[in-house]
Amino acid sequence: MRWIVPALTACLVASPVAAAEPDILDAAVRKSGMSHRVDVTLAHPDTGWDHYADGWEVLDAKGNRLGYRVLLHPHVTEQPFTRALNNLDLPDGTREIFVRAHCSVDGWGKSTRRVTLDP
Repeated sequence: MRWIVPALTACLVASPVAAAEPDILDAAVRKSGMSHRVDVTLAHPDTGWDHYADGWEVLDAKGNRLGYRVLLHPHVTEQPFTRALNNLDLPDGTREIFVRAHCSVDGWGKSTRRVTLDP
């Protein structure tokens, strides 16, 4: 009987669900006229509208947001996928940017992808 309480307690305590943040596989920047275009390829185990990678942002070296790309729908059967952010104005002298992805359930990913700009 002494084993029943610990066994029941183990069953009733919620176990943490393994979170999978969006994984930025690639990011590239190119000049497009007077602005820039950022292409980002990411992977995430989207399950549908209840849990999917829903955006990514472009940051400067100090962590200031320079741009944001909303992902308007899940990509359950399209993994990995690439989306672009057009008409991004970067401050003069910007030599690198950082890209960070967002998940509709788990929030901002902990990792960023550094991208060096061509001179």
